[in-house]
Amino acid sequence: MSGGSSLWAHSPAVGSGRWHSLAEHLHGTAGLARRFAAPFGGGEVAYWLGALHDVGKASCAWQDKLAVVASTGGAVGIDHKALGTRIAQERGLGPFAGAIFGHHGGLVDTPVLWAALRRRLADRPGDVASAEQELPGLLPDLPEDLASRVPVGWRGDQLVGEMALRLCYSALVDADSLDTAAHFQGLAGPRVRADADFGHLYKMFEQRRRAEIAGRDGSPIAALRERVYADCLAAAEREPGVFRLGAPTGAGKTLASGGFALRHAEKHGLRRVIVAVPFLTITEQNAAVYRRLLDEEGSEPVVLEHHSQADFDDPDAGRWARLAAENWDAPFVVTTFVRLFESLYARKPSAMRRVHRLANSVIVLDEVQALPHAMLVPILDGIRLLVRHFGATVLLSSATQPSFWALDEFKDVPCTDLIHDTPRLVNELRRVRFEWQLDPRPTLADIADQAIGERSALVVVNTTADAKAVFERWHDAEPTGVAWHLSTRMCPEHRRRVLEQVRTRLDRGERILLVATQLIEAGVDLDFPVVFRAMAPADSLLQAAGRANREGRMAHGGRVVVFAPQDGGQPPTYKTLVGCAGRQFGPGKADPDDLEALGRYYRNVYDTLTLADGQHVGQRIQAARQQWEFETVADGPMDASTGRRNRKLAFRMIDDDAINVVTPQGAETPELREELEQLIVDLRHAPVRELAKLRRLQPYTTNLHPSVLRQPGVIALLRPILGTEVRRGALVEWIGEYDNATGINLDPNLEQFVF
Repeated sequence: MSGGSSLWAHSPAVGSGRWHSLAEHLHGTAGLARRFAAPFGGGEVAYWLGALHDVGKASCAWQDKLAVVASTGGAVGIDHKALGTRIAQERGLGPFAGAIFGHHGGLVDTPVLWAALRRRLADRPGDVASAEQELPGLLPDLPEDLASRVPVGWRGDQLVGEMALRLCYSALVDADSLDTAAHFQGLAGPRVRADADFGHLYKMFEQRRRAEIAGRDGSPIAALRERVYADCLAAAEREPGVFRLGAPTGAGKTLASGGFALRHAEKHGLRRVIVAVPFLTITEQNAAVYRRLLDEEGSEPVVLEHHSQADFDDPDAGRWARLAAENWDAPFVVTTFVRLFESLYARKPSAMRRVHRLANSVIVLDEVQALPHAMLVPILDGIRLLVRHFGATVLLSSATQPSFWALDEFKDVPCTDLIHDTPRLVNELRRVRFEWQLDPRPTLADIADQAIGERSALVVVNTTADAKAVFERWHDAEPTGVAWHLSTRMCPEHRRRVLEQVRTRLDRGERILLVATQLIEAGVDLDFPVVFRAMAPADSLLQAAGRANREGRMAHGGRVVVFAPQDGGQPPTYKTLVGCAGRQFGPGKADPDDLEALGRYYRNVYDTLTLADGQHVGQRIQAARQQWEFETVADGPMDASTGRRNRKLAFRMIDDDAINVVTPQGAETPELREELEQLIVDLRHAPVRELAKLRRLQPYTTNLHPSVLRQPGVIALLRPILGTEVRRGALVEWIGEYDNATGINLDPNLEQFVF
């Protein structure tokens, strides 16, 4: 590209006199987009989307207005996307041109794209004509025909093409954001990491893992864990595809799946490892394990932990907020199911800029039983497409493997089991016996008192309010250091410190009473003699059991007491699942570790929830995807009676967008708290936010259910960090009371549900 040297893409950054050349920005964005999309065959499509995305800025009117607003940093406010969209469409990219049309505002429903484009072109025909005159100078090598650049495999199947557009759009908006951010930050070029050396990473992981094992006391379970690990490494040599790790709780799945992923990436030249988990607690614990084994002092961190749900596309967050949105530019990413799948099926640039990194990666879905049933159909179809057409390997890891192959979307997907003989392993690792207190139903106080009668005990309940009630019952009755509490009212760093204390006391054989919500169940390696679990879906019961007699040292096994509390709450989604669990498990029926009964349970759940019905939300999302209706998928279909989109029929991993709350009060020292508060002030006032500073706040960021906003006085205790409003998806600072034991102090009746 050459020419167009007096045309500008962006005005100078604050304190700089350097303007951003339009030709340089188009060339830089195109080159980066090609680099991001080449691994899945979309390099040329992404290159020309990048080259054309801002050609509309060449119009006389746009350039004149940029000169006027440059000193204030204001927006130009004149359309610059229509010309590039039209040229891409006319020259053969067809609906892929929608990526240019949506590179700021988001992908729209393809059936309405062309009408919207015609309106834009008709609004200011003079601007379009003046920009088009500059095209030969800006893009002298622009081919007449771009159709041949679209891979043949993307044309026949609508769902393959739809996923390809998502990935190409992601490559475009990530490249655009990086090139723009480099200009505003005065860098010589965009910040992009070199590809990782997975041979080196696997070798280091293996050496450090062996050193850790050598330093541990042997337990009856240790030899079985080594067998699981060896099976996983052997399977890593197999060709990319879908793999399944069905080892029971306590079988060392975190290390085994990590070893598999690193070795598989090395063997097949894959680009990164992405580990996704259901709960924030597990991202914290797993990220800590992987950092210990992979990060090197003095080098850029290998492991990136990402779980923030802040909405950088919200206009209230600020004009350049999108430049600081997370893009997963790291060799080993630990994130949540919510972040992974809501990014995949989003439509806005900030959420989607990381999606291209899923292609040619190893994706580990840990505790896969916790994927929301309502969204299983589009999730499983997305997995199928990423594996079959975009070079990904997906590992489904869980002690309670769901019956995904009972669903049409997955029935023909080949799968490799990492463990040779799962039923035998389950039998060898059976370490607990189940007891039931369902009739008569005890109160939470009864259970708290029963736990006091034990040497040490874990109580797992279904809501944050119930956890607080049990903790308060213990708090007055027990000496300091015995009673502990864990829930999402506490920030991740606070929870990490509590888990560390609890582990230390358990290791020393000291008395511990811990109450937690279900965030404790998956991936948290605690070992109690007794676990009390409020009645819950079958997989949750079995996950809780994995915290009892975890190391297998108790001669008669650990105890798991399942109870149905008279006065306990539960999330709305539990009602159907608990009903299905009650049909299969309980006194006189199977225990939750019976694999055959578990298979029946899952099939019963899928049938009861009518996942295959055409009117089910998952099937309606699939129908919208067939039509490339990106806005319908992300925001729901239009409701004719209200003229608004029905968000209940949108792709949502959780029913409500959380409020992301930063709690500097959760810091361990006053000095650290002061540092975090200063960081928040810096972010609040920075014209362009830095991703590094937002990453620094993550360990102190937790989520609150939007229902808290209905409580008088609560909004006054939430101070916005991005933007000016407290609302769903916002990133805010908590300035209210924060309890050293239970975290954010709200009326417990306020926020009934845990995420």
